[in-house]
Amino acid sequence: MFVRRTNDAGIGLIKDYEGLHLKPYLCPARVWSIGYGHTRGVYTGMIVTPAEADALLQQDLRLVEPAVQRLVRVPLNENQFAALVSFTFNVGIANLEQSTLLRLLNRGWYEQVPAQLMRWNRARGEVLGGLSRRRAAEARLWNVRPEKFLPDAPANQRQREEA
Repeated sequence: MFVRRTNDAGIGLIKDYEGLHLKPYLCPARVWSIGYGHTRGVYTGMIVTPAEADALLQQDLRLVEPAVQRLVRVPLNENQFAALVSFTFNVGIANLEQSTLLRLLNRGWYEQVPAQLMRWNRARGEVLGGLSRRRAAEARLWNVRPEKFLPDAPANQRQREEA
């Protein structure tokens, strides 16, 4: 099966909002992280180079991308896919899987996705400005027409975007 890859806009969004950390840090959700939000196998005293951080990000994306592709049962253009990968990278595959966002999207309610993204702006019950800004950036990416539209985009969606 062909696995879609996140476009440069999506990778840039993830890098911008995760930030590059060469040493472990405790993220707002109180999870030890390093690089661009990598969480597995992080330990005290660990140090990564920028190149290693990029490799860890690619490793993490190779888990998230097929999960998004598997869970979403409607066609997405490359920016919509990238926005959902960024979202899922941040909140986790299980949270996407159980979300109202995914249920609505799989019913074909594309226009509901930006508002659903905006609901995910809390860590440990507290609204965080950084998460609100990230969700707004993901919503903007979701709504931006890519330079080249993928052929599997539904006709009614193409018409809406061209209007």
